Amino acid sequence: MSMTAEPSAELLDRALIEEAAKKSGLLWVRRDGGRDRALWHAWVEDAVVIVGDGGEQPLDGLGEDVDLVVTLRSRDKWGRLVAFRARTELLAPRSEAWQAAVDELKGKRLNALDHDSVEERWAEGSRVLRLVPQGPSVEHPGAMPDSAHTAAPVPTAATTRRAIPAALPKLLLGRRRRRPA
Repeated sequence: MSMTAEPSAELLDRALIEEAAKKSGLLWVRRDGGRDRALWHAWVEDAVVIVGDGGEQPLDGLGEDVDLVVTLRSRDKWGRLVAFRARTELLAPRSEAWQAAVDELKGKRLNALDHDSVEERWAEGSRVLRLVPQGPSVEHPGAMPDSAHTAAPVPTAATTRRAIPAALPKLLLGRRRRRPA
């Protein structure tokens, strides 16, 4: 009679975090008492890595040894899938860990105008952070909060496109000439 050991809840939890991080290109981070904000990322060696500042996504308030809650969504349903506590680590530019993170992040940043020199730009003016999971997840399937997690948009000067003037289609398409009867 063979006995197979059930995987521990901790291993299943880590597997869910890793799989969700690998499949989603976007995550949300929140410091205690703060607002959620979206960041693009990659997964490298048991942690999420992000790059910011220096022409990339802003990392205001994020630095070395910051505690966060990281939320990942389901790739197919786009709903909240898992949230976990993480601690940040600042990677030293051009270190071995930094290079591994940058190699993975470069693959995700295909629309960079300076793709060939992005590594140099990141080394000089950006910060690369690792978000290392700490303890069990705080939200996961079967243990989700009842609240909707809705929030007011962040104040910004950006606007949506205004309605086009009523006369514009006529100007663009030209007036139709009536044919004599």
